Amino acid sequence: MSSRLARSRARRRKRRARAQVAALGVTIAAGGAFAVAGPILHVADPPGAATTAAVAAPASTEAPIEAPIEAAAETTAKSAGTSAAKASGLSKFTDKKAAAYFKSRWKDGTAKRVRDIRTTGRYLRIYTNLPENAGNSKTAITLCKRGLEYLEEQGERNPVVFVQAKHGGNGNPVLANVLGPDDADCRVTHPEPQ
Repeated sequence: MSSRLARSRARRRKRRARAQVAALGVTIAAGGAFAVAGPILHVADPPGAATTAAVAAPASTEAPIEAPIEAAAETTAKSAGTSAAKASGLSKFTDKKAAAYFKSRWKDGTAKRVRDIRTTGRYLRIYTNLPENAGNSKTAITLCKRGLEYLEEQGERNPVVFVQAKHGGNGNPVLANVLGPDDADCRVTHPEPQ
């Protein structure tokens, strides 16, 4: 009698195991079908459709840094999200001390290219209205050197400066930079192909 009971239990276990394997197989197959069909069935945005990240900032955020801080703050309050992402004008991330330094120190055509200045630790980022093909240009190099001067006056021993282009398809590309105390020429270098 105990052998019958043991065989009966064994049969039930096998049936449960087969049912579990079958359920697992169906689940995997359904997931695979969804993974293949999901992207096909997804309706994509039509070409040229605007997304929230690609919406252009109003022209008023293009005010140069020499504009009164109050007017720039009012402009950036209206477009805080856009300005933070694009760095096309003063924002809540603006280093007001650095902005005031640049505004009071230089009043030339190069200074008018500056749209925002931000610092994070020893990093100074100078956002400009220069196009992305202005890499290593005279204006970009000059702004980088001015950024170095500012950081040195602040007592920074390992300065890092980035001069960045206006916002475009590639974000804000770097036009000139200094990556630490061993890099002093502000030129953006690219690794040679091997």
